[in-house]
Amino acid sequence: MSRSNMVIDTIVWNPSDSIIDLGFFALRYYSLCFLLAFVFSYIVVKKQFIKYGVNVELMDSITVYVVLGTLIGARLGHCLFYDFAYYSQHPLEIILPFTFSPHFKITGFQGLASHGGGIGIMISLILFSRKFKLKLWFLLDQIALVVPLAGTFIRLGNLMNSEIIGKPTDVSWAFIFLKIDNIPRHPAQLYEAIAYILIFTFVYFLIRKYPKAPGFYFGLVIFLIFCFRMGIESIKEDQSAFEAGMLLNMGQILSIPFILGGMLIMYLKRGEPEPAALETVKQ
Repeated sequence: MSRSNMVIDTIVWNPSDSIIDLGFFALRYYSLCFLLAFVFSYIVVKKQFIKYGVNVELMDSITVYVVLGTLIGARLGHCLFYDFAYYSQHPLEIILPFTFSPHFKITGFQGLASHGGGIGIMISLILFSRKFKLKLWFLLDQIALVVPLAGTFIRLGNLMNSEIIGKPTDVSWAFIFLKIDNIPRHPAQLYEAIAYILIFTFVYFLIRKYPKAPGFYFGLVIFLIFCFRMGIESIKEDQSAFEAGMLLNMGQILSIPFILGGMLIMYLKRGEPEPAALETVKQ
């Protein structure tokens, strides 16, 4: 990272995609950030399980459910919400990390949508709750607590990849993403990472000091995250060409039901908490 000679105080951003590249193996920043997101989330949720007397052996199972729910939901969300025209004609590429057209090429899974990931997590927790007989609202609260923490790492990974960039700007802290162009832009990924770690810190403090009925903090987290998303999307470049000229882009449209849902859940779950005993988290 260096300073631009063209624009005072503008940051020229052109990091390598990989931390280590041995040719046959590369450790990419995004992959590391994705791993760290789940590692730190695991630690926090495990601490919450111990606090409420839940068997910590369930952590391995819930990790598998949440990881799969996140990846499948985020992948389907991108393919259905942001690039349906392409993937409707190439459905195998939704699940296969390579393309056949115009020639065979390994592409990886390019495109994950956080809205789809959120839906995937909720579905995975519903399935987990039913199988392991734990109250759904309790589970949603615990996972919601770490969602903004995980989001922080994911957006840092996006920053290292120079993706999900902001619109052009003349602010002194603008980034020039050389992999994209030579235009100073808002570092939207960094804005989101900062916002998410602040949301995590705020909710982590509240959930420890001011316990509420199960489900309240789930509603609060999705409300805060997607209210922020509504605002930040206005300074981000569109993710797909069809969004050009839309009053609200796809990210903002998809945020609306989450915001309304979060408000409704907080209202319904605004009462006093149940005693923090094991029997309160079992079905």
